[in-house]
Amino acid sequence: MKSQLKEKIKESLSSVLPITVIVLLLSFTITPLSSGTMVLFLLGAILLIVGMGLFSLGADLAMMPMGNEAGRSLSTRSNSGFMLFLCFCIGAAITIAEPDLQVLAKQVPAVPDQVIIFTVAAGVGLFLVISMLREMFGLSLQKLLFLCYPLMFLISFFVPKEFLAVAFDSGGVTTGPITVPFIMALGIGIASTQKESSEESNFGLIALCSIGPILAIMIMGIIMSTTEIVYEPFSIPVVSDSKEAGYQFIEGFPEYIKDVAVGLLPIMAFFGLIRFMSTEHMSRRSAIKILVGTVYTYLGLVLFLTGVNVGFMPAGHALGAQIGAMEQRWLLIPLGIIMGYFIVVAEPAVHVLNKQVEDLTTGAIPQKAMLTSLSLGVGLSLGLAMIRVVSGISIYWFLIPGYALALGLSFFVPKVFTAIAFDSGGVASGPMTATFILPFAMGACKSVPGGNVLTDAFGVIAMVAMTPLITIQLLGVVYNRKLKTATDITPAEKLIITDEIIDYDEEELL
Repeated sequence: MKSQLKEKIKESLSSVLPITVIVLLLSFTITPLSSGTMVLFLLGAILLIVGMGLFSLGADLAMMPMGNEAGRSLSTRSNSGFMLFLCFCIGAAITIAEPDLQVLAKQVPAVPDQVIIFTVAAGVGLFLVISMLREMFGLSLQKLLFLCYPLMFLISFFVPKEFLAVAFDSGGVTTGPITVPFIMALGIGIASTQKESSEESNFGLIALCSIGPILAIMIMGIIMSTTEIVYEPFSIPVVSDSKEAGYQFIEGFPEYIKDVAVGLLPIMAFFGLIRFMSTEHMSRRSAIKILVGTVYTYLGLVLFLTGVNVGFMPAGHALGAQIGAMEQRWLLIPLGIIMGYFIVVAEPAVHVLNKQVEDLTTGAIPQKAMLTSLSLGVGLSLGLAMIRVVSGISIYWFLIPGYALALGLSFFVPKVFTAIAFDSGGVASGPMTATFILPFAMGACKSVPGGNVLTDAFGVIAMVAMTPLITIQLLGVVYNRKLKTATDITPAEKLIITDEIIDYDEEELL
């Protein structure tokens, strides 16, 4: 296990290093940071590296096995109504504990935080139930997406513009590092029990769970349309030396110790209930492995979230504010592209998704190809987001054509790529986006003459969640053409291009 942890730490170092170098280069050239902010950032980077390594190992040892077993148990129970109720409860409970959602809720002061949080939680819980029904009855993900997205945009025309960007952002922040590994494994576990199942059925839960919060916040916005929404800035600490920076982390740790515990406890309780109801015996070795993995996950998330919230948020806001105040504020656009390309690598849930894609397709879709496509997508999205910050263009001009293109591509790529792509949108928009890129956009928007944070800066998470839908499916187009012209392809590659049905009883396809 020590060698595994060492390997995970190395992977996280290579993931966090690029964005750290970019911030350092900017601070030594065009956007100098105060010594206190720099110390916060560097300490945060160290916590990110260690935290991501621990989290990745914990997800492999505990979160994925727990989700897999829970999914298998759910799909084999005769009392499906009770199981769906449990799914709603677990989806809502995990969402309430997502730290990114807490950050987003604080930015809409006219609406109590708990109202936003419980509204979003209900949306996730409902769509997790819909996702379970889709898995159990073999419903087409493409048809569900074509039903939900037009409905979502139709409702959006009746939503006050101050609520609009927040609603779209809520779909991205709810699928964070606590939610993604368990829910993804839940779907894989359910798919493994179906007699006939395609590669597509292993994915899609995150895609549908990202829609629920958007619709829920839009409906809330229509109900509260008479409420005046005013932007309330992030509370950015001002530190002057390393001693004050240390105090910031000491004060931050207790909050995230509590938040992560609140997030993991519902998962553990849900898994415990599933085990209690199961007739299968779990070996002592498996139980210890899950327990140790849960501890790794807990420690990793505490370190990661403390590092990114306490260390990265002030740096992101300060960099954005300085560049937005420059005459050459157009530099925000290329910088956004560069930051987006590298920052997605530091999202912990991205590594979970990429590993699952490679494993479930038995290497037919490698992690490197997935990561490159995600990096290109997020780089493009942040470039477009910075265009919005500089120009004030409505988010509709990006989201409507973007989602239309994403849905249109679903007719030309293997179904598994569509399912993976719509999952990846929610996965890519994680805590790094919420606590570094969003403050960066807010700082820039405040400095740009005539900038409106609520309408121009908010929506950056929605942009990050949209573009991977396109780039991953474009990867599918490339793979489709490549494999169809190849003379020698593996069984796994054949499944991808033909969307054949998998018989999970056949050992060679497991």
